[in-house]
Amino acid sequence: MDPGSVALLRELLARTSWLDRTRDLGRALRATRSPGGLLLVGTPGDEPWHLTAHLADEARFSGLPQLTPTLVRWEPPADAPAHLRVGLDRLERAARGETLFVLADGQAPVPLLERVDDARRTGATILALLDAPGGGDRELAGLAHDALEVPKDGLVTFDGAQHLVSAAAGEVERRLGLRDRLARLLERVSGPQLPD
Repeated sequence: MDPGSVALLRELLARTSWLDRTRDLGRALRATRSPGGLLLVGTPGDEPWHLTAHLADEARFSGLPQLTPTLVRWEPPADAPAHLRVGLDRLERAARGETLFVLADGQAPVPLLERVDDARRTGATILALLDAPGGGDRELAGLAHDALEVPKDGLVTFDGAQHLVSAAAGEVERRLGLRDRLARLLERVSGPQLPD
């Protein structure tokens, strides 16, 4: 999905709660304290390669290095490059200030649930994106500090939700400088300036 398609989807969803929910999840992703501390993991048959790439782009474009993700893989090949050799054992070292983002387009297996529970106990923030065919994965949703469920028959697909979340994560809220704050104050006190 290209940026134009994401913008169109956001426009279509403007009157729904989807944008607020994806922004909430995006803000939670930005709360990760360090580059590489955002851990992405999926189910054994569906590793989140696509979202990893989008978040890496968002980190670069928005100047938010904490969005630089670490792809956690179920069975990384020993001869893979270092950034593609990160296995599930990394979840055992998850710590406070790090975020574990779990993507489960289906039932999360027990070994994943156990590792998510361990990461939560050591202080990592747990976020989840779940499909919701019949209420989603209740156990994973229960472990997550925040979870977004994607209905199977809704306007947003599981892939579309990933794009919305990554775009929201890269949104940088502009802080007003002193001049902007003074201009707003003056406009409130004196009223808007009228043309001659």
